[in-house]
Amino acid sequence: MQYEKETVLRDASPVYESTGPEHMSAGRYIATRIPTLKPPMAKTPNPFKVLGSLNTKQWLFFLVAFLAWSWDAFDFFTVSLTVSDLAKDFNKTNTDITWGITLVLMFRSVGAILFGIAADRYGRKWPFVVNNILFIVLELGTGFCQNYKQFLACRALFGVAMGGLYGNAAATALEDCPHAARGILSGMLQQGYAFGYLLATVFARALVNTTKHGWRPLFWFGACPPILIIIFRLCLPETNVHLERDAVRHATGNLTSTFIAEGKVALKRHWLLLTYMVLLMAGFNFMAHGSQDLYPTMLSNQYNFSHNGVTVTQVIANLGAMTGGTLVGYSSQIFGRRFTIIVICILGGALLYPYTFVSNKGVIAAAFFEQFCVQGAWGVIPIHLMELSPGSFRTFVVGTTYQLGNLISSASSTIEARMGERFPLPPKGKTKRYEYGIVICIFMGCVYAYVIVLTLIGPEYRGRMFGAAHDSDLAEATGHEAMAVVHRRERMGGSDESGDDVVHEKGAHLTSKAV
Repeated sequence: MQYEKETVLRDASPVYESTGPEHMSAGRYIATRIPTLKPPMAKTPNPFKVLGSLNTKQWLFFLVAFLAWSWDAFDFFTVSLTVSDLAKDFNKTNTDITWGITLVLMFRSVGAILFGIAADRYGRKWPFVVNNILFIVLELGTGFCQNYKQFLACRALFGVAMGGLYGNAAATALEDCPHAARGILSGMLQQGYAFGYLLATVFARALVNTTKHGWRPLFWFGACPPILIIIFRLCLPETNVHLERDAVRHATGNLTSTFIAEGKVALKRHWLLLTYMVLLMAGFNFMAHGSQDLYPTMLSNQYNFSHNGVTVTQVIANLGAMTGGTLVGYSSQIFGRRFTIIVICILGGALLYPYTFVSNKGVIAAAFFEQFCVQGAWGVIPIHLMELSPGSFRTFVVGTTYQLGNLISSASSTIEARMGERFPLPPKGKTKRYEYGIVICIFMGCVYAYVIVLTLIGPEYRGRMFGAAHDSDLAEATGHEAMAVVHRRERMGGSDESGDDVVHEKGAHLTSKAV
């Protein structure tokens, strides 16, 4: 059996991962997992110099993707922040309303598939625009819902829209960026999710129950910023990487049949890798949901935190998440993707005790650093998935593996809640209390172990070139004549890879010089 694995390059010193896949035996693959984990210690400029290496277009691509992903998260959290108000208006229980959240999680995979294929076939721009138009319609629709069934229908369709954005945002932000900036931009992009939560918290305080319309103004307001994001995206072109790939497809004379041929090649060559990516993302989503979803309940139910106390702790935790995602994402450019994820998961595991057993305000510090670790590991994910994905279906693979992993992990809070019932505490009046801290600690310990093992055995293509000229799948699907188009562009200086200079580090990695 052939296992897909990254080429291992040797020189007089240690073994390092390289930038692309090759087939090798299972035995050889397993033998290289530990040696290739050694950090490459790539020479990467300081973060400010790295960010200064982006040109204006690259910054605009990143900014529009970050804003869209942040507002995507904002729209998602509008329901979780208004559960009680929605339940009262629709004459339902809080549990009934949380089905609106569950439906979003369930339908996100549908959106990732539909919009991912569209973005890989027709370009990043117009699927991105359509995606945001749906956000506008569905947020407005939710705000005008008159009954529970209408609410569930709107949230299910919102799940399709939300699932379609992640892969496109990652491709838009990272495809054309300088190699040395990939790690830090990956971390910054991922933390748009935490930033969206903070925005939702602020605006929920400002808009919910401050007028006669109750919870509805939050959703109406949520429909407005996507209009500006659409205008922003319409002012920008396609990414260079996609334009180059599109030129190769045009050279074949039949775009659709070529796209289908690319899909067949990608599936034949990479099915094992795609399965691995779904399993990896299931672990990461269990890590996020397992550490976050039931945590406010633990603070209020087990440790008797006030509503304000819970909110402050959550906000501080999200600030830790944003800090961790950015710094750890940058570090992965130096130490490698796999090594960085494993180390930060070990640190996160070490912090589980104070995160779940400190019963006073001191838990705020533990929450900051625990989410620093959880979202620090997540900060590596956008670029790690981009580099692992087949070039022809990068948006589809990044979005779909992420959302399928999210679907698998969607029962996290239910699992923890059921486990918590086995650890009852003395009730407070008529309110049943449970020792959720020990449950979160055990659950997260298992999840961290799973993620560490899966990351250890998995591949890494740090520094992989995204351009069509470096895509062997595309070459097989289109033939040499079509690929000659991109090679001519390269000889004429029309490189797709962000225009930065590329150097080899110890024969293994491609990184950019700072401009």
